Amino acid sequence: MKTRFDVLVLFMLLGAMVLSACGASATEAPAAQEMYAVAPEAPAAVEAEAAKDAASAEGPAPATGSGAGVLPNADAASADFVSSHMIIKNGEIKLLVEDTDIAIDRATQVIGDMGGYIISSRVWYQPHYDGENYKYATISIGVPVAQFERVLSRLRGLAVKVLDETASGEDVTNQFVDLQSQVTNLEATRDRIKSFLEQAQTVDEALRINQELSSVEAQIEQIKGQMNYLQDRSAYSTITVNFEPVLPEIVETPTPTPTPNIWQPGETFKDAKKAVTYAYQGIIDFLIWVFIVFVPIFVPPVLVIWGLWKFFTRKSKKPQ
Repeated sequence: MKTRFDVLVLFMLLGAMVLSACGASATEAPAAQEMYAVAPEAPAAVEAEAAKDAASAEGPAPATGSGAGVLPNADAASADFVSSHMIIKNGEIKLLVEDTDIAIDRATQVIGDMGGYIISSRVWYQPHYDGENYKYATISIGVPVAQFERVLSRLRGLAVKVLDETASGEDVTNQFVDLQSQVTNLEATRDRIKSFLEQAQTVDEALRINQELSSVEAQIEQIKGQMNYLQDRSAYSTITVNFEPVLPEIVETPTPTPTPNIWQPGETFKDAKKAVTYAYQGIIDFLIWVFIVFVPIFVPPVLVIWGLWKFFTRKSKKPQ
C-alpha cells in the first residue's frame, strides 16, 4: 500500500514539475506551492536541488535596460545594443534602371561583396505601347544584419530613381530569452526525471517515467528549433529588390481645335470670279484645240466623203 502511495506521489510530482517548466516564470512559485501541498511527503531537499540546477544552467540574460551599464561613447553603446539585442530586419526597394541586365549584374556583385546570398529571383517581360518587350526582375537576398543599411545604400546607387523603399525591424530579444528560460527549466526537469527513472523499481513505473521523459525532450527540441530560427533570422536580413526599366515617353498628339465657319461675301465673290475665269479659259482652250487640231485632221476626210456621197446620190436621181 505504501509503495502505491509513493508511486502516486511521484507521478503527481513529475506532472507538477513539467507544468511549472512550460509556464511563465511568474507562475513558478504558485506551482511549487501546489506541488508541495499535494505531496507533503516529498523531501524539500529535492526541490531545492532542482531549483539550484535550474539557476546554474540558466546563463546571464542579455542586458536590455538602463541598468546594463553606461558605455563611454555612443559607438560603444550602439555596439553593445547590437550585441545584446536580436533584431529581425526586412526591407523592400523598387528601382528604376536604364538596363535591367546590367542592374542585376551589379546588384549580384554588391551581394557578393557584402557576404550575402540570393534567396530567390524572378524575371519577366512586359510589352509596351510601342510594340517592344521590356525586362522586369525581382530578387530576394539575404545579407548580414550589420550590412543591412550599407547594402540598401549601394542598391540606391544602381538606380536612375528610387521609386519606393520600405524597411522594418522586429526586436525578438525578449522572445529568445523566454525560450531560453523554458529550455533551461525543461532541461532541469529532464535531469530530475532521469534520476527518478534510475530509481524505478517496476517495469510499469519505468515505462510511465520514460513517457514523461520523452514528452519533456520533445518540448526541448521544439523550443530549440524556435531559438535556432530566431538566431538565423536575426543574423541575416532579407531585402527584396524590384527592377523596372526606363520606358520611352508617350507623345500625345494634340487634338486640333475646330475653326468656326464665318460668312465672308468678299471671299465668295472672289471664288465666283475665279470660277468664271476658269470656265472661259476652259472654253477658249477647247476651241483652240478644235480649230488647231480637230479641224485640220477631220474636216478634209469629211469633205471628201460628203462630196462622194453627193456625186453618187445625184447620178442615181437622173431619169432613165
